[in-house]
Amino acid sequence: MKTLRLFVLTLGLLLPGAAIASAEILALINFESKPDQPVRREGIAIMDIDPESAGYGKILMEIPLPSDLVAHHIFFNQDRSKAYVTALGKSLLHVIDLTKYPYRLRAIDVPDCLVGEDLAVSEDNKTWYLTCMGSSNVIMGDAFMDRPIKTVSAAEPAVATILYPHGIAIHNGIDRVLVTSTMKPDMSDAGDSVTVLEAGSGNVLSTHRIASKPAPAKSAPVEIVFSPNADPPVVHITNMMEGTLWAGVWDPKSREFSFHEIDDFGHRQQGMPLEMLYNAKGDRLFVTTAKPGFVNLYDNSEPRRPKFLKTIAAAAGAHHSVLSPDERYLFVQNSLLNLEGLSDGSITVIDLKEEKVLGSIETLKAQGLNPNCIMLLPEHVQRGALRASLVVE
Repeated sequence: MKTLRLFVLTLGLLLPGAAIASAEILALINFESKPDQPVRREGIAIMDIDPESAGYGKILMEIPLPSDLVAHHIFFNQDRSKAYVTALGKSLLHVIDLTKYPYRLRAIDVPDCLVGEDLAVSEDNKTWYLTCMGSSNVIMGDAFMDRPIKTVSAAEPAVATILYPHGIAIHNGIDRVLVTSTMKPDMSDAGDSVTVLEAGSGNVLSTHRIASKPAPAKSAPVEIVFSPNADPPVVHITNMMEGTLWAGVWDPKSREFSFHEIDDFGHRQQGMPLEMLYNAKGDRLFVTTAKPGFVNLYDNSEPRRPKFLKTIAAAAGAHHSVLSPDERYLFVQNSLLNLEGLSDGSITVIDLKEEKVLGSIETLKAQGLNPNCIMLLPEHVQRGALRASLVVE
């Protein structure tokens, strides 16, 4: 198998008005070896995913990661000056300062966190919240110094308020953080609720069941996201094991959320809904389902009741997705936790104008690797500030 090595890397700042020689869309993609590989490897690849680029599908550079980290998700702070990488294998959170080049990872010790999953940053860019599915708590951190400042756990041990926390969403306008109770890391148990926290203090306020069946439903709500521009605020929730999409609507008078089911993916022979993505306007919602691998398109003009429009096939393990800057293309990363039958390893490219699959990026898959998350680099980098040359040996 041919190996890809970085030969030369230069950073060029474009002069105002300078023409860009070729189109490119640069993505951060963290990856790990497939289970059948003789040597385990982890890293973060910067890849050109623009189907109109001469460098389409090429890895421009790699940032190596410890092979036992099990890097999971990548999140940005509000101004996209930092990227945070969560880890399933160690009590560490890594941060990358995207304003300094070359990029370097800095480890943040989070001793109270086992199986770090999702991270959200407050709208003022001062505080981050990290969910820890293995230790059933949420870590609040100083987003300037990047260090833990408070551990939030269940108010009463007998109450499953923050059991197996995974997804997290923040709305500082109403001073609320919502956290999903998903699944025990060894998959021997699953939650069925969403916990509401006070954003400023971290105090646990209430817990709500997100399931259509009686307890214990083990519906495993996994991701939760505030719909853009919704007034009053609305969150959408994917129930991974129940296979449903839910909404939570904020009541300004009672200052509480009410929850209801929106859609059942079982009617379309789909299972394991995972990630949600919105366009910039907020009137389109994209929901991935890992089994057997699809993207579901919704009209989100009314966030309380999104209207299903269309299903487009991706590949097994369809998980995270990103939109091209012009929203012409949707890129879907197809891999879920290296699980058999749910980790195709490709990136599906969907033309949203034609509403069909344009192609598949198999660069990582061909090397025996699975992509775990995909995020676009900040806009100034997408425009060509980063330049790299690649040698194929």
